[in-house]
Amino acid sequence: MSRRSGGQLRVGPSDRGVRRGVVQDGLAIGLTSGAYAVSFGALGVTTGLSVAQTCALSLLMFTGASQFALLGVLAGGGGAVSAAATAALVGSRNALYALRVAPLLRVSGARRLLAAQLVIDESTAMGVARPPGPLGRLAFYATGLAVLVCWNLGTLVGALGGRALGDPETYGLDVAASAAFVALIAPQAHSLETKLVAVVAGAVALVAVPVLPAGVPVMVGALVAMLVVATRGRVRD
Repeated sequence: MSRRSGGQLRVGPSDRGVRRGVVQDGLAIGLTSGAYAVSFGALGVTTGLSVAQTCALSLLMFTGASQFALLGVLAGGGGAVSAAATAALVGSRNALYALRVAPLLRVSGARRLLAAQLVIDESTAMGVARPPGPLGRLAFYATGLAVLVCWNLGTLVGALGGRALGDPETYGLDVAASAAFVALIAPQAHSLETKLVAVVAGAVALVAVPVLPAGVPVMVGALVAMLVVATRGRVRD
C-alpha cells in the first residue's frame, strides 16, 4: 500500500511487488515475441529481402501480423504495392487500439510518438487489463518496450541465420510466411463468429487466386472480413 509520511507519498513493499510483477509479465511477453521475430527474420531474407530491409520492417512497421502478411504476399509473387496495402489493412486495427489507450496514457509531444510506436496487441491488452492510472501505464510501457527490443533483436538473429539457408523452396520456406501469419492470428479468433468470418474471408481469397494478380486475393479477403464485421455491428446497433 502507498503511505503518506511528512507530506510525501511513499511506496510500500506491496506496491513495489505489484509493479515488479507487471514488469516481469511484460518481459515474459517480450521474450515470447522475440521467438516469433526470429522466424520473421529468417523468412524475410529467404523471401528476397535483405537483412537491412527485414530489420527495417520490424523497427518501423513493428506489428507482427502485418509483417507476416506482407511476406506472405511477396512469397506468393505479389508486388510491393499489394504487399504494403495488405499489411496496412491488417495493421489498421492498431488505430482502434490507440483510441482505447489514449485516455490511459494521456501523453503529448514527443512522448506521444513513442507511445504510438508501442501501440500493439500485447501492450494494449496489458495496459487495459490493469487499473487506470500509473499501474496501467507501467504495464503498457513495460510490455511495449520489452516487445520492441526483443522483436528487433529476434529479427536480426533470424535474418542473419536465414541468409545462410539459400533458396527458400529447398526447405519449403516459400509458403512458410503464410503459415506463420495464420499461426500468429489464429489465437485472436476467440469466438465462433470470429472464426466464421475468418473462414469466409479465407474462402473468398482462395476463390480469387486464379482470377486476380498475386497478392490481391489477400486484400480482397481482408476487405470481406472488414465488411462483414462492420455490417454485423450496424445490425446489433
